[in-house]
Amino acid sequence: MRVLRPSLSAGRLLLLWPRLPLRPPRPPGPRLSSGRAAAAGALERAMDELLHRAVPAMPAYGLREKTPAPAENQCADFVSFYGGLAEAAERAELLGRLAQGFGVDHGQVAEQSAAVLQLLQQPREAAVLLQAEDRLRYALVPRYRSLFHHISKLDGGVRFLVQLRADLLEAQALKLMEGPHVREMNGVLKSMFSEWFSSGFLNLERVTWHSPCEVLQKISESEAVHPVKNWADMKRRVGPYRRCYFFSHCSTPGEPLIILHVALTSEISSSIQTIIVKESPTSETEERDKITTAILYSLSLTQQGLQGVELGTFLIKRVVKELQKEFPHLGTFASLSPIPGFTKWLLGLLKSKAKDHGRNELLTDSECKEISEITGGPVNETLKTFLSSNEWVQSEQLVRALQAPLMRLCAWYLYGEKHRGYALNPVANFHLQNGAVMWRINWMADVSLKGITGSCGLMVNYRYFLEDTATNRATYLSSKSIKASEQVLSLVAQFQKNSKL
Repeated sequence: MRVLRPSLSAGRLLLLWPRLPLRPPRPPGPRLSSGRAAAAGALERAMDELLHRAVPAMPAYGLREKTPAPAENQCADFVSFYGGLAEAAERAELLGRLAQGFGVDHGQVAEQSAAVLQLLQQPREAAVLLQAEDRLRYALVPRYRSLFHHISKLDGGVRFLVQLRADLLEAQALKLMEGPHVREMNGVLKSMFSEWFSSGFLNLERVTWHSPCEVLQKISESEAVHPVKNWADMKRRVGPYRRCYFFSHCSTPGEPLIILHVALTSEISSSIQTIIVKESPTSETEERDKITTAILYSLSLTQQGLQGVELGTFLIKRVVKELQKEFPHLGTFASLSPIPGFTKWLLGLLKSKAKDHGRNELLTDSECKEISEITGGPVNETLKTFLSSNEWVQSEQLVRALQAPLMRLCAWYLYGEKHRGYALNPVANFHLQNGAVMWRINWMADVSLKGITGSCGLMVNYRYFLEDTATNRATYLSSKSIKASEQVLSLVAQFQKNSKL
């Protein structure tokens, strides 16, 4: 019998130096005592000394390929010092000093820009202009990039940088560090990771019940969409009619970076419970002729420092090809996706509408009357109370009454709510960018506590028509037009007819 236990591979996947988890910033309080102030000052001086010693100077353009690499211990000093900082605020302080004090030399950028402009005004040989542009590109490289580059060559250096970016992202979320220099450093790291973790360096690996225990443990712990309850649950998810794949990097084979779970079915699934709760088949043998559809139902990133790196898209493409090899007759590919943020958006909408108008403009008069009769109170207030918990699903009457309005509101949230012209919902935006079609919204598709409180039990299928994905992707990215099915468009039309924003 396997027993779930604490992570076996966290140390291997992250840093070699143990650190405490990030904590929120301390609330404002009295001034530091003289002893604490002196200690803080000493730490800041140590940071400055470290950075001036560890961050290599940018060699002159003509010497860029002839300058020897800095001594390995200089980079190792930075890694060791950073790993010894237990407080999130201390790590944020060091990263902030690195971002602001060791970025781009703006004087050099101005000088090289002027040289390029001058050559454009006085036509010269193409080679001269191209070299001037190359000098400008060189000047635009922040100095700390060289430090990151040399750290990546250390044993465990890439893992260290992935964790460093995870710390950076969390510090930004906690408001421990902000500003353009910090955002620029985050962009530099993301760009470097996009090169290092491109598809050519990634290995696709399948997980089965016979995979190493450490891998099964990591898969279980990393499941972010539908948590694994126990080993019996884990066995179902890698057993018959199920597939689980992950990407590992060529430098760390066997260590999952991103994980995809797939259900092999005869139709596009409308409920996650039929996938993750259904009892395991009595036979280990799959009836291959009944498998016509692949449902992508969970995609989890194990390394938060790799956020924004295009791993998910690569993984889906590779898995589709792998499944087509195993099942040549497999013709339908779709997701069964959560709708994170829907309940929060809806509650905000109810609150703002009640405040602005004193009446509900999201529901029809007949819907308001029916819901009021069931709940015995004003629609807005009772809905906010019920939707803030999972109690409303205990009432069959209320579930029936809410189906029509919540379905059309959800359709609008997915199809009509935008951020910079693209779908506001991050999961929708991900699949649409991959060229999928917004296919079907499913009522009571996830009746778990997480599903009810996060998205009122709703889930959505995004369908991949493989021959059309490239065209759909290009259309979405260029014109921000969402490809959707008749069901979704019909619900959107109902929203536009019956609800007002």
